Amino acid sequence: MRRTEERNPRSKGIDQKSPEEILRIINAEDRTVPMAVAEAIPDIAEGVEAIAETVRSGGRVFFLGAGTSGRLGVLEAAEIPPTFGVSPDLFRALVSGGAGGVFGAIEASEDDEASGGSVLADHDFSGKDLLIAISASGRTPFDLGAMRRARSLGARLVAVTNNLGSQMGGLADVSIVVDTGPEVISGSTRMKAGTAQKMVLNMLTTAAMTRLGRVHDGYMIGVQASNVKLRGRAARIVGEIAGVRPEEAMQALEEANWDLKTAVVMIKHGIGRKEAEKVLGDAGGILRRALKEAHERGLRGAAG
Repeated sequence: MRRTEERNPRSKGIDQKSPEEILRIINAEDRTVPMAVAEAIPDIAEGVEAIAETVRSGGRVFFLGAGTSGRLGVLEAAEIPPTFGVSPDLFRALVSGGAGGVFGAIEASEDDEASGGSVLADHDFSGKDLLIAISASGRTPFDLGAMRRARSLGARLVAVTNNLGSQMGGLADVSIVVDTGPEVISGSTRMKAGTAQKMVLNMLTTAAMTRLGRVHDGYMIGVQASNVKLRGRAARIVGEIAGVRPEEAMQALEEANWDLKTAVVMIKHGIGRKEAEKVLGDAGGILRRALKEAHERGLRGAAG
């Protein structure tokens, strides 16, 4: 029996407990998840490099799964563009059952291995793309079908699972296994397993985007300033990095077409937008490198 399906002895008699006692049992189990994730960090790091290499080479990253796992992939793909300022086409999410599987339970669809392969074909998945398949059990037919299709195209595969020795882990180039053990409610992998998957996906994308220059000193330097709140955040970020008042940061952002990295380089070195964009381009879009190179070229200001 898979560990996620086993009975948890710590939740025995939970239906006889008070609300506070139930919550304390759940909370105690949830506290084990970060420790389980920590044990998988070396494999997560491999996944980070796979994402970064895929993006650098012009490929796309696909999250794929059924049920809770698929929905977590949808959430991750939706959050990346506004947070890091990348195209919505770069990260995509595919769920068994299509859109209906996002908002409702279509369990039968996860048993259709053929549909896993066909959904990749529907989205023109190619050998230069990366598939991140997510499944608590590690043996979901929908995921396995997609992985076999991706493998036949020569694409790289990452599996995020919660059971050791799974079929998906065996197929993957990078197998990330977070052994969260039995759930408080046996088999309800929306709980600890889902929490672990969410943590792993956050780690994969955040670290990859950092490696790709979308984070600077812990700031969302690629954030899309698409509303009043985010424009205010952008001004604070630029102001703090460049050491200027929000008003000056806001002016530079407007001149830089709301590109935060361009605005920082403009302020730090007293140059116009086009020159700042060239400096950034020469530095591969990495702000720290751009500031250092600009400083070495003798432009005004100090490297930051």
